[in-house]
Amino acid sequence: MIAAGTSTHMKPAATDGKRAFAAVDLGASSGRVMLGRVGPDLLELTEAHRFANRPLRVRDTLHWDVLSLYQGVLDGLRAAGAANDGRLDSVGIDGWAVDYGLLDADGDLLGNPVHYRDARTEGMAEKLWKLLTPHDLYQSTGIQYAPFNTLYQLMAAKGTAQYAAAERVLLVPDLIAYWLTGRQGTEITNVSTTQLINPMSRQWAYDVAVPAGIDLSLFPPLRAPGDAAGELLPQILEATGLTGPVAMTTVASHDTASAVAAVPARAGEHFAYISTGTWSLAGLELASPVMTEESREANFTNELGVDETVRFLRNIMGLWLLQECMREWGLTNIEPLLAAAADVAPLQAVVDAADPAFLAPGRMPSRIAQACRDSGQATPVGPAETTRCILDSLALAHRRAIEDAQSLSNQEVDVVYVVGGGARNALLCQLTADACGLPVVAGPAEAAALGNVLIQARAQSVVGDLASMRDLLARTQPLVRYEPSDEHAEAWDEAAKRVGGIGR
Repeated sequence: MIAAGTSTHMKPAATDGKRAFAAVDLGASSGRVMLGRVGPDLLELTEAHRFANRPLRVRDTLHWDVLSLYQGVLDGLRAAGAANDGRLDSVGIDGWAVDYGLLDADGDLLGNPVHYRDARTEGMAEKLWKLLTPHDLYQSTGIQYAPFNTLYQLMAAKGTAQYAAAERVLLVPDLIAYWLTGRQGTEITNVSTTQLINPMSRQWAYDVAVPAGIDLSLFPPLRAPGDAAGELLPQILEATGLTGPVAMTTVASHDTASAVAAVPARAGEHFAYISTGTWSLAGLELASPVMTEESREANFTNELGVDETVRFLRNIMGLWLLQECMREWGLTNIEPLLAAAADVAPLQAVVDAADPAFLAPGRMPSRIAQACRDSGQATPVGPAETTRCILDSLALAHRRAIEDAQSLSNQEVDVVYVVGGGARNALLCQLTADACGLPVVAGPAEAAALGNVLIQARAQSVVGDLASMRDLLARTQPLVRYEPSDEHAEAWDEAAKRVGGIGR
């Protein structure tokens, strides 16, 4: 069983009790390197460098520009070091899930990683279901159906020249860590999203991989958050101007796992979380997975978290819907949109924000309008009405996910924590509180980076266990509490029924 590790590169505690850590946080639209300073009563986070993450379509395949991301990481580490007299105690990397790079026998990358929104996985799930039923898959992995799961990506890659030449598979954060240190590993929270890990044993699901024709020996050994992952190579120190040695610490490399570790819950609270940004991941933190048939039918996933916890959650499209609309409208400033949306009458039209029909990019405003027409609702007209439709729909999806999670796990919730970029969206947070009928505590917005930093700090004994990490977050980070309003309670119930929700 993989347990939380302790870094073998620990250093004696600094005389002032403070350490400096660089958190590399790779998101679907941008990456950033954050400088974190941690002490017994200190948790500071500043942005050292931010860089764009622009996917590229080449020969009808959507790719990540991973070399550009790598350059952004190097630039960020240089900026973080410059802000701290050239010294860093450790570096950790988190990012999005499921995507990977293939390496050849020399350890060189075989082409840019394919984007999870690419269409190459179409039909792969149906192909596998002829060998393993969806029930059997869920019993082995506890992972929801999603067409972009790594399992289906690898099935789609089989038969290609790249796959035939591959000697190693590295998920994206593990790939960047390899380039920085020369050492390879597979981090457990991220690989748990691939549909190739059994969440009960926390080991490889050979009973899935073998029928699918996936060679699990392509993955390097498993690592857990807190494990040592080597040191920055001499050429990396030279490129970044850092004074060595600089440790690389394995963090919860799935950004949602790091974000959930940074939920500032108080001891004894029964909380749900929503990690919201491009995606909304809404659910509960559990001690063991829920792998019932009811859970599978509700499309809940059991992803592994810090300290052998389980992230029992549902994937919702999140602010991707609004990001795509803004791209179509040619808008970059969200604040005027939110102000205009707040003046629109609530719940005039809603869509199912968890519907995979919204997964692909392009024409999002017209697709949302069509979904409203198809369900016999009023069609939102213009950016303000469309934005209000999106935010109302997200709040409803959050409500349904939290209610379903409670029912499926037999655990009650008395507060909802919203972390990630969506914590800055006051309208969305208030609508979520109103829809759920529960108080919402918003913050921290940079939860993934903070969780990343705190795992590094714990590996060097600057902070204690998960409860201690959360206590430090609650004491040091700005949080905003939103109380639910009953003004439109009946309208929320009616709207929930329109998209198949559960009436409160």
